[in-house]
Amino acid sequence: MSNMNQLLDVLIIGGGPAGLNAALVLGRARKNVVVIDDETPRNWVTRETHGFVTRDGASPREFRKAAKEQIAAYPSVQFASDTATTITGSDGDFVVKTTQGVSYRTKKILFAVGKKDLPLDINGLTEVYGKSAFVCPYCDGWELRDQALVIIVSGDKALHMAKVISGWTAQYTICTNGSNSLTDEQREELKRHNVTVFDAPIQSINSEEGMVHQVVLNDGTAIPCTGVFFQPKLFTGSELPKAIGCEITESGTVIVDASGKTSVAGVYSAGDAASEMYQAITAASLGALSAVSINNELNFEKWDEPSHL
Repeated sequence: MSNMNQLLDVLIIGGGPAGLNAALVLGRARKNVVVIDDETPRNWVTRETHGFVTRDGASPREFRKAAKEQIAAYPSVQFASDTATTITGSDGDFVVKTTQGVSYRTKKILFAVGKKDLPLDINGLTEVYGKSAFVCPYCDGWELRDQALVIIVSGDKALHMAKVISGWTAQYTICTNGSNSLTDEQREELKRHNVTVFDAPIQSINSEEGMVHQVVLNDGTAIPCTGVFFQPKLFTGSELPKAIGCEITESGTVIVDASGKTSVAGVYSAGDAASEMYQAITAASLGALSAVSINNELNFEKWDEPSHL
């Protein structure tokens, strides 16, 4: 199957908050857009989306459903449940092929592919992730306020997370899970603030129906708790940005400028793929920003075409 006869204005790869908001802005700007999404977002493990005005408490599925219903008012935007696999061509005429054998030609590309979790070797974490174990206190801290928490984190981020979490609860313990990377100065600072640190590896997170009740360490220590925050290990949600030459950080973030442009002409990125501020509203705003930049670039290029002079 091929859509090679039509040259799209923009192909958006990824249909989360960044891709959806970009599609909305571009649809309202009368651009021909296709959003390719494999419908396996990272945040589907969570029950609710928070910190997003008018959508606080909505599930990720509800969020996407409402967004698509609104975008449907703009007929130049189409959705494809598929996965982009290869990209060839260059600015103004890219060719994107998918797992279903569809080929698209497009002037511009927006990567809104998010990030994916690398498995963490912690027994019991999968059962509680998204239910009583989370990665972002700004997304889920309110629900765990004033509760006894375990923070699984190491290195410099341990002290950072201790300071951040203190705004939601004073009852928390840090587990470095076998890492001994905290400095003496960091340990002393945590001690002054009555934060207990355990360095022994985690044996298991014990829970019932997804609700954690204790973290057990290899040395036999059992830490009662009703919630967990942990430091995830992430990678870019698609290999395509790297494959076509986009600059990527060591942590898997696509490097972009203030307008969302990558190091490859005609290619943009937005949302979690290009940021480490992992909130739905931030991703959506970055999607809108990139969409405005893409639309301006398309309009300016058309303005300068010989037929318009």
